[in-house]
Amino acid sequence: MSRTKAIIQILKTYLNRDLGLACLLAILVAGGCGGSGGANSTTTNPVVVTLSPTSADVITSTSVQFTATVTGTTNTKVTWTTAVGTISNTGLYAAPAIVPNPAVTTVTATSVANPTYAAAAQVTIQPGPNAISMTLSPVSGTVASFGTLQFAASIPGDNNTAVTWYVNGIQGGSQSAGYITATGLFLAPGGVPTTTSGNTTKATTAAITAVLNDNSAYSATANVAIQPSNQSSQSIPIDLGTSGGNLNDSSSDKTLITCCGGTLGALLAANNTQYILSTNHTLARSDAANTGDSIVQPGLLDANCDTTRVITVGTLSKFFSLKSSQLPNIDAAIAQVVNGEVDPNGKVLYLGDVVDTNGIPLAAPPHTGSGLSANSSLIGRQVAKSGRTTGLTCSTIDSVGVSLTVEYVQNCDGTGTPINVEFSGQIDVAGSAFSAQGDSGALVVSQDTADPVGLLFASSDSSSLANPISDVLNYFTDSNGNPATVVGGAAHSVIGCALPTSPSAIAAAVTTTPTSAAIQNATKVRDAHMSEILGHTEVQAAGVGSSHDNPSEAAILLFIAKNQAHTDLPRQIDGVRTRIVEVTASPRYGALSESESAKMEQSAVSSPSAWVFSESEFNRAKTVHAARAATLLKQSGVQGVGISPSLDASGEAALMVFLTRGVAHDAISPVIDGLRTRVRESTRFRANYGASPSTRSCHLPPKKTDRANSQTKP
Repeated sequence: MSRTKAIIQILKTYLNRDLGLACLLAILVAGGCGGSGGANSTTTNPVVVTLSPTSADVITSTSVQFTATVTGTTNTKVTWTTAVGTISNTGLYAAPAIVPNPAVTTVTATSVANPTYAAAAQVTIQPGPNAISMTLSPVSGTVASFGTLQFAASIPGDNNTAVTWYVNGIQGGSQSAGYITATGLFLAPGGVPTTTSGNTTKATTAAITAVLNDNSAYSATANVAIQPSNQSSQSIPIDLGTSGGNLNDSSSDKTLITCCGGTLGALLAANNTQYILSTNHTLARSDAANTGDSIVQPGLLDANCDTTRVITVGTLSKFFSLKSSQLPNIDAAIAQVVNGEVDPNGKVLYLGDVVDTNGIPLAAPPHTGSGLSANSSLIGRQVAKSGRTTGLTCSTIDSVGVSLTVEYVQNCDGTGTPINVEFSGQIDVAGSAFSAQGDSGALVVSQDTADPVGLLFASSDSSSLANPISDVLNYFTDSNGNPATVVGGAAHSVIGCALPTSPSAIAAAVTTTPTSAAIQNATKVRDAHMSEILGHTEVQAAGVGSSHDNPSEAAILLFIAKNQAHTDLPRQIDGVRTRIVEVTASPRYGALSESESAKMEQSAVSSPSAWVFSESEFNRAKTVHAARAATLLKQSGVQGVGISPSLDASGEAALMVFLTRGVAHDAISPVIDGLRTRVRESTRFRANYGASPSTRSCHLPPKKTDRANSQTKP
């Protein structure tokens, strides 16, 4: 073999076996190198570590022997490690006395000769006849929205049970999930937690976990159901924001009855007459109903499909046909109020600005009138809704002018041919927890003034959609052609959005991390254009990190001083997004590594104006949206296009592109027609079934009789 070929072969060996540089040099000089196990240890082939057994079930306080076999080196020693229990240097694993949570751990054997090679075995710890375990009291429970529930942790025969409390995995909890004090007192939120399975977003329980301070491997969890009063039968005259629907909204076969419902959202006035407002698919059964149908409270799904357990509160008067091609399209219906059955002031559950003696927000009407227009002023506006399934939830509008299609089915049991309905000009509210199945028809209002903003009608697992209230009111006109108005009272704040209050300072950071390859590419592009980047005098340093407009992508970070004016900074460089970061500290001038960039971001300015941009910027975005939305919507995987703030550049608008998770799509350009793009992946937006518009829950009878099946409509 020639010397050149020999060197090439050595280099291949170096790369394939991940050897150290010193070892490579030894190979080049002497033809070999010693392993870390000693002078007489040699490595001629890649090291392979195997374990026997590869998995084991171990009863508490007992042990099991593991054996490691190492090939490819004369040094067959291994280092044993495990996170739960103990393991000796001979591989004897000893299980703990208490079953941990989770009850699965890993035993790892790592080669001493080359620590990059290891093998692992899974160990499942099972309780023995005399096993002790941590328990919570109660083991499960139900608590009203904004209510409290006391928990206690105990271990039999052990008085040292000091624990740290978590709610849904967050130490101390959060405002959306509820807080828990150091003594185990759970403070329930106003909204019900949600979970997503496939395309379906459902209400779920809150997980209360206690972790033993002395040994974090030991814990116990209890599940708590948050019960909003929105689902209950209301006293006459009823408040709104409650469960309701069409009396005929059910279907059946020989063994199955399926019944549906949604939310009775608000009270409208036209021609001196009051009407209940909700969605078409809640009141008009997705075009299958007839005017004059009875509208009931609660919906059949909350009455176990029993029509004798509901009261008629209205009669269906008018609905916008989902088969209509009149864009922007709305999903809305109204029912004339049965005299005396609905609060004439239009009160909505939990919408007040004061609380009762138990600290629960009182019902209150929204701000009367025509509501807020769906323009740039809505972006970044904090909003709230009170709905049948998740109660009072609060979030932020992050996109307006959304064009998209939403999937519907017409039958309550989910059968029939689905239809896709086109919408334009819609409002998108951020967050998976804002709504779930059964919330459809809820009125979305501003948090600070309770002004009507929109009518909730669909959602995915990342956000919710609402028809602009102006489009809804303009459709339901009086005999003179005047738009209907929302029945309500004076402007006021929605106090429930500030509740519960934290028992201590708790913060949870959310971070995103692009792949290392993406960071490397961003660094390469940054370095190639460093001189022109620093040619912008306001740029103090250039780093690399994640894009906030598309978290799966890396970005070149342009650090500028707080309140420093900047213009014409590049929105992308060679296809890599840029993110402008205002900082209070002065970074080292020039190029920053990924870790240096992350450290510098700790001094980033958090500005309330980050979601605000000028009317001219909004009009610029509208022009791009009008020119490009239709084309983008024809692309595979694109389900919606709207206008939102850029999270990479304060004060700039972005074209929000909604992608369907799991569906292949073309690459989304960082910039389209000079406008930044922002990308959000989620499940399919659906109404009537799927993501948030519908669900099923079976009510099983005690004997062999027909079963009833309830389906919600959000």
